[in-house]
Amino acid sequence: MSTRATAKPSVRHRTPATPRHYAVVGAGIAGVACARTLVQAGHKVTLFEREATAGGRMASIDTAFGRFDSGAQYFTVRDPRFALALASTPGLCKRWSANLVRVLDAHGRVAEAALPSLEPHWVAQPGMDALVAHWAKPLGDSLVAGTQVTQIEPDALAPQRWQLRTTGTDDSRHVYSGFDAVLLAVPPSRARALLGDGKLSATLSRKIEPVRIAPCWTLMIAYPQANQPTMSHLGPQWNAARSTHHRVAWLARESSKPGREPVERWTLQASAAWSQEHVRDTPTRVEAKLLRAFAEITGVHATPAHAQALCWSEAQTQVPMGTTHLWDAKARIGVAGDWCTGHRVEDAFLSGLSLALEVI
Repeated sequence: MSTRATAKPSVRHRTPATPRHYAVVGAGIAGVACARTLVQAGHKVTLFEREATAGGRMASIDTAFGRFDSGAQYFTVRDPRFALALASTPGLCKRWSANLVRVLDAHGRVAEAALPSLEPHWVAQPGMDALVAHWAKPLGDSLVAGTQVTQIEPDALAPQRWQLRTTGTDDSRHVYSGFDAVLLAVPPSRARALLGDGKLSATLSRKIEPVRIAPCWTLMIAYPQANQPTMSHLGPQWNAARSTHHRVAWLARESSKPGREPVERWTLQASAAWSQEHVRDTPTRVEAKLLRAFAEITGVHATPAHAQALCWSEAQTQVPMGTTHLWDAKARIGVAGDWCTGHRVEDAFLSGLSLALEVI
């Protein structure tokens, strides 16, 4: 990945005068960036993730027909610090020639085709989660996956420190103690809950309260029949589109991304307004509605061999906090996430990095 950035990395491996033990909650890109920076500075970190693997909304789902990026579809690079971090993973990320268009209406008419002015789109291989997994790998056993933090409280043996109560995927319960600080890299609703609605830090809770994030229904569909020699190319000649259809905001041909399987696969992401209106619908109902919208936009009326709908309860920031992170030095609690300044992958990385640097 080319970049003109000449600045050196802001954090080098060193041994601090007083090494500390930090708990980082959430192993999305913000949490992993934060944890790595602290470890590189010589501190001890325990990184908690409620899912089985690191990734957050940089998630990918494996199916019998190939992989789908169920969350973030791509990322852009604007900040030299993000560019430098990506330069440490040569070959992992590739530029995606998305042939992006803007679909004007529900009849599939294209308003603007192949927008050349758009900045480069990048994807990790073989799925978006590969980037977070690569950056998390050096953390080793410091990453405690399949473990949800349910409560933060003063350490029973050392009240000046924190302890975390957790629940595992098997309903096992554990208490992790001895943390000098707790850093939350989770969506705002989870941050508010872990802060005890202001009991642990009224300052952080007050600043988080105005943040608003919309849900997003995502539909993943596969058409293996489109790859048969007797069939012509399925659907439109573009690989990604921003849509003004009232149900769908984004469509992407997954099989067009570098390093992906050739089976024809599409990911649809519903609009924020429609997702909010249908947030309580069942996946089956959403699947039917979004398939109908897909047919209206693309002209593809064939029944897919695979269809799966899922809902991200907090996906796209509508009202950001307005600062890269929060750090309450008195309470020894911090907060980071893409929602602090936006919703881009780079926003998440810079948020986690900035929080770690302030804590250090």
